[in-house]
Amino acid sequence: MYKRILLPTDGSEYSLREVARAKHLLADDGEIIILSVAIKIRKTAFHRTKDVRKMNKEAMKEAEDNVNAMAECFDDSINLRTMVKVGFPSETINKVAEEEDCDLIIIASSGVSGIHKFVIGSVAENVLKECERDVLLIHN
Repeated sequence: MYKRILLPTDGSEYSLREVARAKHLLADDGEIIILSVAIKIRKTAFHRTKDVRKMNKEAMKEAEDNVNAMAECFDDSINLRTMVKVGFPSETINKVAEEEDCDLIIIASSGVSGIHKFVIGSVAENVLKECERDVLLIHN
């Protein structure tokens, strides 16, 4: 059983598959941290400042919606925290796992990026490569 489990979510149906595993692997006095990472869009020659601000605001709203939707899958008996961060997904997931001293990261093998059925998604792959913690990869 794990004391602190990190559940990264991108809002995809695949990330919701992490929930059942997390419930099953969490220690009685454990905690689940649900994380969604909003990618910050930077201004380029092709974007107006106003448009970039709007896209970043929408990305934050989507990330908040993602963690809230996953949180609804747990009952009140589970010690649960939600977190929204801005950054690059795999780097941010690994950083949060380290900062929060998570024992386990449960991540779906592909998400909203539409990665092929038999290929590990780039975020999941990078988490696996870079992380020094236990990682449970949920097959889609």
